[in-house]
Amino acid sequence: MIYLNSIIENNKNSWDIVAKHFAGGDALPSYGPLAQTEEELHLLGDVAGKMVLEVGFGSGHSLLYMKNNGAKELWGVDFSKAQKELAEKTLNGIEANLFTAPMEQEIGLPKSYFDLVYSVYAIGWSNDLPATFTLIHSYLKEGGEFVFSWEHPFYSQIKCRDHQFILTDSYQREGYIETTSFKGEDAPMQIPKYKMATYINALLQSNFELVEIVESDVPAHTKDEEIPYSEKYYSLYKASHYPTTFIVKARKSTL
Repeated sequence: MIYLNSIIENNKNSWDIVAKHFAGGDALPSYGPLAQTEEELHLLGDVAGKMVLEVGFGSGHSLLYMKNNGAKELWGVDFSKAQKELAEKTLNGIEANLFTAPMEQEIGLPKSYFDLVYSVYAIGWSNDLPATFTLIHSYLKEGGEFVFSWEHPFYSQIKCRDHQFILTDSYQREGYIETTSFKGEDAPMQIPKYKMATYINALLQSNFELVEIVESDVPAHTKDEEIPYSEKYYSLYKASHYPTTFIVKARKSTL
């Protein structure tokens, strides 16, 4: 636990440094870089009148999307103080209950209260998936839904070099990817690395019912584009061969 707390604290401090680079990025209606959007996938349904909680609210743009689509109450949790400050600027006076805390820790959020919990490109920062999913399950009403997206676990294992795709690491190896900098900043990160099965099994063990799993294609509007060769980490060339993002929709079963 002490080790996990030190990782959380280190990542939080680094996110406070780099948060400014992500304002407006990876937010609804987008589910992630070069991924299909909510307008294409219709995973959230009608959010009008619903109580919604975002896990990893970032710069607040997904909460703003929820408000613009009629959500009744906005709640969010994110471990970065800088993210909270950005979100408050984005929401610009819109009422929202925002909390600064790690997603895997109990902080007294209301139980059996929310119609929808969602997370866009944040859930993979959890250092304890079972604890995180169990808490999220407790926040939802019976029949409430949980939708989250994260980078596809296989995508980071692939690089493009000299017009070939190369496997660069073991998919089987879980643990942490350690970086000494992030977005050009002196902001070392320890990023959890999980297989797809680890996410799914943690959901099932937390008593969620799986509704849908999407291994995202590229957005529809790019389908008719000529895709140039590229060796960039995120590129249409690579994303058209390997999904950048996976999206899961789950439900808290009714008794």
